[in-house]
Amino acid sequence: MSPNATPSITTAPEEKLNPTFPRDPLPPPPSDDVPSPEKTEYIPGAALALVLASLTLTVFLLMLDQSILSTAIPQITSHFHSLSDVGCASFQPLTGKFYTHFRAKPVFLVHLFVFELGSLVCGVARSSQMLIAGRAIAGLGAAGLVNGALTILSGAAPLEKRPLYTGLLLGIGQLGILSGPLVGGALTEYTTWRWCFYLNLPIGAISALVLFLIGIPDLTPKLPFTLPLLRSIIPLLDLPGFVLFAPASIMFLLAVQFGGDGSHAWSSPTIIGLFVGAGIIFLLFSAWEWRAGDKAMIPGSILRNRIVLMSTGQVACLTVCLVVASTWLPMYFQAVRGEGPTMSGVDLLPSILAQLLLSVVSGAAMSKLGYYLPWAVFSGAVTTIGNGLISTFSPTTKTASWIGYLIVVGAGRGAGMQVAFIATQHALPRALIPTCLAFLIFAQNFLSAISMLIANTIFTQTLFSQLAKHAPSVSGPAALAAGGSASAVRGLVQPGHEDELGGVLLAYSESLRNVWLMIVGVAGVGFVFSWGIGWRDVRKKDDGEGAKVDV
Repeated sequence: MSPNATPSITTAPEEKLNPTFPRDPLPPPPSDDVPSPEKTEYIPGAALALVLASLTLTVFLLMLDQSILSTAIPQITSHFHSLSDVGCASFQPLTGKFYTHFRAKPVFLVHLFVFELGSLVCGVARSSQMLIAGRAIAGLGAAGLVNGALTILSGAAPLEKRPLYTGLLLGIGQLGILSGPLVGGALTEYTTWRWCFYLNLPIGAISALVLFLIGIPDLTPKLPFTLPLLRSIIPLLDLPGFVLFAPASIMFLLAVQFGGDGSHAWSSPTIIGLFVGAGIIFLLFSAWEWRAGDKAMIPGSILRNRIVLMSTGQVACLTVCLVVASTWLPMYFQAVRGEGPTMSGVDLLPSILAQLLLSVVSGAAMSKLGYYLPWAVFSGAVTTIGNGLISTFSPTTKTASWIGYLIVVGAGRGAGMQVAFIATQHALPRALIPTCLAFLIFAQNFLSAISMLIANTIFTQTLFSQLAKHAPSVSGPAALAAGGSASAVRGLVQPGHEDELGGVLLAYSESLRNVWLMIVGVAGVGFVFSWGIGWRDVRKKDDGEGAKVDV
């Protein structure tokens, strides 16, 4: 099949685009290259199966990348002698605009290439700075992949079938989380952590090749890429909004980072100046976005939609819990319990299996029974309880206890992780779906980045105070520089002070407890948000205009 080949297609009923949303700057020519607004093309049969498999493979790749790093991070921090490098932030707020105005498949493939490039840079990194740069590059690509996969799937399948396909994509994709801890642990312990990044290259290449060979219709009509089209679309990307938003975000994250790593006092002019500057620029950004309306980087019609806002809060809080846990649970098993990377990956299996199982079960139940709100509420409640149980972890926690607690928190996360993506696709017209999906992913990434910086701050400050209390011969900066592997933590105890090893382990355990208490609060906020995501039967067929939510 040639790269430009288009499989046979079926035609859905007439679709009416949202009249308030900005149209393509140039009218589609009377050509077979661009579908008319009066019809929507869907991919049938084997071609749809291949597209779904390739998108799922990409989501699998991203989740594998995340879960591999969750077990490899303590080893990586020891290698580079810098615990503060854990949890750097990356996000890309413009991806929704790209998917709105350009054809989804090329935009997706470009993001996949950038992600692969970043993985290659990480694999060959020779310094902590180079590793961070590689993760930043990979993050720019990754920011457009999950929402891109969902956008492509939205154009490839009718609305009434998307809950099933979304459940398959996210559920099977979570097999990456299942295999990641074992693969990452084995690679870091028996070969090198660099293979955690090299492994992304062949998997991404397979996915890209399949998508490249199959013609994929877009959710809304799009013109072929040309330079005149690019020039006409650039004003619609809201670059002034991005220029205001980027420095505000960076200044805010830098302020939290500098205060959290102890390089600057929270009351220092640098920290205060960064916070004040971020606040002023953010106010300017908000004013600009209000003026731009639906042409803004974050359209006003999305921000005014209660279902979208509640869904964003629900999934962002759930993602924060997942991201923080994926980083700090391996720290507990390696630093406190003294296990290697491979065994710490095995220890995470109860949580991973429970999350995978409930993700599949909840997706199937939503497709069968129709309603998603009960699963969101269940997810918020169980995730809050599960994180509360994990906050009781200590150096002497019994095996049966921590296994049970991990099952509870995994089940809670799995039950609600896909709800927001289903709810918002049924709450908005088709033309707004790509931007909304990007907004959801952006909120997840941005809040996760902030939460990781806050978690690092909590851990660092608590570790300093707890070491002074329980192991006075060990300095906080030395512990921070040592990293989180089992051997590095135990190497902090100097000859003649062997009796302080228990105090060191207790200090690490108490520091992690405060991190868990933070995400207990986040999970509780997510539980509150879950009540507002609307009550709609997802089994109703697409009416061509998008869904109107019954609340």
